[in-house]
Formats: sequence, C-alpha cells, structure tokens
Amino acid sequence: MENLRKIRRIVTGSPATDGAGVRLVRVLGHRDVRDFDPFLLLDAFDSTKPDDYIRGFPWHPHRGIETVTYLVSGLIEHGDSLGNKGTIGDGDCQWMTAGSGIIHQEMPKPAARMLGVQLWVNLPAKDKMTKPVYRDLGSKDIPVIEDGTATVRPVCGSYKGVQGPFQGDYVRPQFLDIAVQAGADFSMPTDTESNVFVYLLAGAARFPDDNTGKLVPEKSAVLFSPGDKLQLQAGPAGVRLLLLSGRPLGEGIAWGGPIVMNTQEELDLAFRELDAGTFIKSVK
Repeated sequence: MENLRKIRRIVTGSPATDGAGVRLVRVLGHRDVRDFDPFLLLDAFDSTKPDDYIRGFPWHPHRGIETVTYLVSGLIEHGDSLGNKGTIGDGDCQWMTAGSGIIHQEMPKPAARMLGVQLWVNLPAKDKMTKPVYRDLGSKDIPVIEDGTATVRPVCGSYKGVQGPFQGDYVRPQFLDIAVQAGADFSMPTDTESNVFVYLLAGAARFPDDNTGKLVPEKSAVLFSPGDKLQLQAGPAGVRLLLLSGRPLGEGIAWGGPIVMNTQEELDLAFRELDAGTFIKSVK
C-alpha cells in the first residue's frame, strides 16, 4: 500500500546579502539543518538587474561539504585552488566536493535574467577530509525526459531508470528539475529512508496535506513527511520545481561560515589552518 508524502513544512526564507554584495533569498540555513538533513543551505537568486549580483563571490574557502550551483539561466565565471576555471550558463550545474579544503570564486556576469540556486550538501564525518573534486555538469549532459505532461531533467541520481550525469559519491542525493503543465497531475516513487523537499522556481503546485491539499506559490520550499510516493497538481500557470532527496546523516554539525564540520574542535582547527596558510591539503 502506497504511503503518500504530505506537507511537513513550508519555508519561504528571507532576503540576504552574501559574497561581495550579492542579493539573494536564503531559503534554507542554520535553523533548518535537522529537518532537511543532509541538506544544509539553499540560496535562490532571480534577478533581471545585474547590480543585484555582479559583485559576486570573490575567493573564499570551503571544507566538509559539497556545493551545487544550478543555473536555469545566467552566466557565472568560476575558478578554484585545484586550477579549475571556466563558466556555467543556462541549464549547467557546478558540483564541487570541497572535502578537506578548497578555495574558489564565483563571479556572475550580466545576463537578461539570473535564475538559479546554490545548494550545500553535507558530507558524512568519515568523508569530511576527502580529496576535493570539481565537476562540470553541462546542460548537454543532463537528460531531458518527456513524461506525459511533465518534463524531467535528472541532474544527479535518476528518474525512471534514466541516470543523470552524476550519481553522488557520498550522500548520493537525487536532484531533479521538473516542469509540469498547467493543471496536470504528477507523481513519482520516493525512497522511504530519504528526506525529500522541493523548491518551486516558478508557478504554483498543490500538494497533499491533512485537508484537501494546499496550493503553494513559487519561491517556496516544501519539506515532506516520510513516505514512498510524492504527488502534486500543477497550478493554473504550470510549475517548475527542483526536487531534492537524500538519506539523513544524523551527525553532529559545527558550522562556521563556509565551513561545516562535526565538532567545534574540528571547526576551530579549520580556521587556525586558514590563518596559518595550511588549509589546503595534499590528499592522494
């Protein structure tokens, strides 16, 4: 018997400024880590005004997490301490495992519309100090699955047996970009052991709750109760959303800015190493 996932929490976040002055909405943050485990942070940006974002995110460190930058539209130049550099554009994803430590920068360029998200995925304690890795998942590498009244793009994980360009090395999350036509129903199975949430990029959708179903507007994140099936009905203008699913780690969290470890001692050590110039490790 199917166990339908219902609305557990709806989060709209709050306006924030980060980097050198980038205006964004911090949808998920410190207050949400227990409920959304293994996901730590979700920043959303949607602007037609370059002054909102062109100051960018100059060189800064990360340790203990994976950062995932997904652009629906826009252009971002990037570089890191591994020697990687390049650009991500419409439909591209940058998936970076910071591991033991990396220093990078992300500098958006003027575009007709800058629309996308940055997601932070926590790393298990045993993998916090793994070797840093950068992955460029181009739009051409992400399958486009036409499924009736829905279009699904698996960025990470799979959908109906079609694998995305990355499967995850540690948490192995599922990351789907889903568009559903106006008024249409959509459903899919979900892993019963995973936390599942969606972020509505555009449009609205109705999800099951304890009453007749709640219509949730765009720019909202919806966390669901446990279950083995997700179901929704797109609003009158359709809906485009990101679905994130991952099994919780249930581990301690010590979070200081761009670094997330398991204990305060580990966090303090990371910042001492930053000061001493020993933050970047040589990991074989």
